[in-house]
Amino acid sequence: MIDMIEKEENIISEEEAAQYDRQIRLWGLDAQKRLRGSRVLLVGLRGLGAEVAKNLILAGVKGLTLLDHEQVTEESRRAQFLIPVDANGQNHAQASLERAQFLNPMVEVKADTDQVESKSDDFFLQFDAVCLTGCSRDLMVRVDQLCGPKNIKVFCGDVFGYHGYMFSDLGQEHHYVEYGTFCPFIINDLVRGGIDVSSFFSREKPKVVKPSEEANDGPEVKKPKVDPNETTMVKKKMASFCSLKESLEVDWTSDEAKGRLKRTPPDYFLLQVLLKFRTDKGRNPDPSSFAEDSRLLLQIRDDVLEALGVNPELLPDSFVSYCFSEMAPVCAVVGGVLGQEIVK
Repeated sequence: MIDMIEKEENIISEEEAAQYDRQIRLWGLDAQKRLRGSRVLLVGLRGLGAEVAKNLILAGVKGLTLLDHEQVTEESRRAQFLIPVDANGQNHAQASLERAQFLNPMVEVKADTDQVESKSDDFFLQFDAVCLTGCSRDLMVRVDQLCGPKNIKVFCGDVFGYHGYMFSDLGQEHHYVEYGTFCPFIINDLVRGGIDVSSFFSREKPKVVKPSEEANDGPEVKKPKVDPNETTMVKKKMASFCSLKESLEVDWTSDEAKGRLKRTPPDYFLLQVLLKFRTDKGRNPDPSSFAEDSRLLLQIRDDVLEALGVNPELLPDSFVSYCFSEMAPVCAVVGGVLGQEIVK
């Protein structure tokens, strides 16, 4: 009985084939089936959260849970296109639900108005991926340490003014494939060079799903030209990801870390400062208290970088002018990258 249910769930209907026609052509039917069977938790429904929600819903995940306990304010609504203009005072997740569901009726979208810190460990373990936005450092570390050993993918992201970041923990052994097209003479050269191609390449025949003839969702897509002399190959690879705790607790006084300091963007240390501000104040820097928050950011900058063993001059005083509020264009860029990584 279980096998029959799994087989039924793996069948893509004609309606779904028409809905996801273009992306099936892009990443294949098997990838779309995996998306169709994935449940994702999205924490935080401000500007960045709305962008991530849009991208995941349009991609066609099975279910998306929107978790946010805060109420809508004029400030939080500026970069959030899922919330109606008259929704001030309502819950972020609940106010976003109707427009989010309208994007794709085939996706189960739910709103959860509880505080994320109050959720038990078992709550997070029911999802295939967890995306945290606007969360405290302690919460992100807790969820990452909880989900990592269970092979649940963890993603974090935030936008502070003109700055944004994303983090992903896909586990100690994350297996993936790279696609490439090779001409026969290149493969022959590899073989003559003593390389066992079969040990890391496997042939894959592209799969095509024909939508219903009645479906008409736009102009016909032009078929790419295919060279019959070329061979599509799949290269299997493995990557190892560090935990969020490890990435935030680097010992910058060690010789190894000092050697990497010049290659480390200052934004890494800016993130440390902003997360410390959020921990101390329970909020992000607020434009309505710009002068006070700017002074506090500078003080936190000095304390945090000194504790890390890094010269505070690495972050010039001018950084405080560019990390207030959520900028809609920055949310769109970071949300696009974050959503893309979750889909991948």
